[in-house]
Amino acid sequence: MLDSGSLILGLIFGSIGLGYFIYGKKQANVVIRYTGIALMIYPYFIENHFAVLGVGILLMALPKFVEL
Repeated sequence: MLDSGSLILGLIFGSIGLGYFIYGKKQANVVIRYTGIALMIYPYFIENHFAVLGVGILLMALPKFVEL
């Protein structure tokens, strides 16, 4: 079920994901681009608010630690 918390978290992480995707595309950085796609998609599959928040924070930090 979608409630207001899920919608707000999905909107926040989807917007951040769009920014990551555009930045990764302009910089030709595959890690940032795919992280952006993951940030836009994953809130649809996780229902727990704390899990959405935790996964979102981990995905946002991922490009700092992974370089290709």
